[in-house]
Amino acid sequence: MFTGIVTDVGEVVAVEPRAENLVRLTIACRYIAETIAIGASIACSGVCLSVVGRGSKDGGNWFAADAAAETLRVTTVGRWRPGTRVNLERALRVGDELGGHIVAGHVDGLSVLIERDDLTDMAKLTFRAPAALSRFIAAKGSVAVDGISLTINDVADDSFSVMIIPHTLAVTTLHALRLGDEVNLEVDLMARYAARLLERG
Repeated sequence: MFTGIVTDVGEVVAVEPRAENLVRLTIACRYIAETIAIGASIACSGVCLSVVGRGSKDGGNWFAADAAAETLRVTTVGRWRPGTRVNLERALRVGDELGGHIVAGHVDGLSVLIERDDLTDMAKLTFRAPAALSRFIAAKGSVAVDGISLTINDVADDSFSVMIIPHTLAVTTLHALRLGDEVNLEVDLMARYAARLLERG
């Protein structure tokens, strides 16, 4: 589990095909390599990946993780290349501050940036969500966009908007988003379970 509070922005330094529909990603980060356990979960732009290797090189730290067919199919991971920057968050520990909302790291689908309004030190971003997910998105509710916990401002049909404060623009990859870019979208777990309960009567 995660909170959607990004603690580092890493950079993909290698993408290595390992088998059919399996790639190994090496991501440079500021986390101390010795503190990253093999098998630990790290959310990479909202995608929960398991660490399969870690180390240090040329004064920098890195970890490696494998991405399989389903992850490559439903997330942006399949398009990551060396130089791609990704939001990172280590798994929530018991006793940690819950500053965002509960995020599983299981991406529900891709959302597209359809409008960007850059204000003074802030930005209003509007995304189009897949129709199957739009019913889980509500004004003042929570959503994870590329692993970032955000509060929804407005909802209209299958689109929603979020206001990005200066700090979030500075410490995540959102500042670099352009119209037409796709992002990983995870809807609020509470909304999903509430909808499921209503469906079952």
